[in-house]
Amino acid sequence: MLPRVKIFFENGALGSVIPSPDGVLGLVITGAAVSEKFALGTAYILRKFEDLETNLGITTVNNANVVRVVSDFYKVAPEGTELWILGCANTVTMEDMCDKEESYGKTLITASNGRVRGLLVSRTPATEYIPVITHGIDADVEAALVTAQALAEWATVSRFAPVFVILEGRSFSGTATALTDLTLSQYNRVGVLIGDTVKDSGNACMGLLGGRIASIPVQRNLARVKDGAIPSLTAFIKDKAIEVADVESIHDKGYITLRTFVGKNGYFYSDDYLATKVIDDYRSLTARRTIDKAYRIAYNTLLEQLLDEIPVNDDGTMQYPMIKSWQGLVESAIALQMTANGELSADVTNPKDRGVQCFIDPTQNIVSTSRINIKVRVRPFGYGRYIDVYLGFKTVTV
Repeated sequence: MLPRVKIFFENGALGSVIPSPDGVLGLVITGAAVSEKFALGTAYILRKFEDLETNLGITTVNNANVVRVVSDFYKVAPEGTELWILGCANTVTMEDMCDKEESYGKTLITASNGRVRGLLVSRTPATEYIPVITHGIDADVEAALVTAQALAEWATVSRFAPVFVILEGRSFSGTATALTDLTLSQYNRVGVLIGDTVKDSGNACMGLLGGRIASIPVQRNLARVKDGAIPSLTAFIKDKAIEVADVESIHDKGYITLRTFVGKNGYFYSDDYLATKVIDDYRSLTARRTIDKAYRIAYNTLLEQLLDEIPVNDDGTMQYPMIKSWQGLVESAIALQMTANGELSADVTNPKDRGVQCFIDPTQNIVSTSRINIKVRVRPFGYGRYIDVYLGFKTVTV
């Protein structure tokens, strides 16, 4: 071998980790099977719009609405964003799409092995379908609120993979006062979107909403004005342009919808409300996504401690150094993966504050019970929903 100088590249010194897939969403949508490429009831992964035709054979000819929703999604979400999709026959109701006893939303969550953080549910029934309008909207939507909440709770409790669900506000009658007041409900993992970019479509702009959610961090309100208008020159609530629709009444009843601002071009989301009471800590999607991320981090951190040996005192309680160690593990993990990314509100005046606190009661006898109760608290951000300015003249006294 000839004399030489050779340099080797070392790897791992930066401690880089795979980013948390906070924007991974699932789409449960009415579709038609494509021979040997797209089977109904089966979960598939997309990472760009072109995958729809290239991998699944889906085109505007065989699945026009699927193309529209996925195209809208990738108009907002960057290429490479993971989107799971599962098609259903046009006879499958939204209620069944979300039913944890059926093989639709549940199948998608299971197939993704918990990677999916939220579900978008869109239905386009056959042309002869006549919706039953009970409270200003297809009764199927209201029925789906119940099953969607149950599905999301199942994912949280049984799969340790908490999710939220956004339902399409199908067949809105156009009469906002007839809508059920969702602020009196208790579905704090479910939201309903009313409004579309197509006049009188019967659907909602689910792809655009999903793309916005997938492209922003967990603490970001999807209606934040700084993020800009939706990428559409038109927006409607049933047959009325947003400019003349009763947006405020729809918003006040707890639905997500579209709106305009005087002096700004384009259409924006009204807010990120979920279908639950105003006093619910998890009324907003920001709160839901934030706490769900903290849940996943705490679970993964503490899973490593399961059935490990724990030094105890004479009375069966955990020794203090072990308590501090566990508390530190949880706080550090959440701070590193959330606070450091600006997803939790840390006290900027206190360098030791990280926006998260973990507490283990030192009086617990874990020898006799084998149970350790842990409290974890994270500090969210506030949001300026109502800004009042008092404006007047300033005079100068000579």
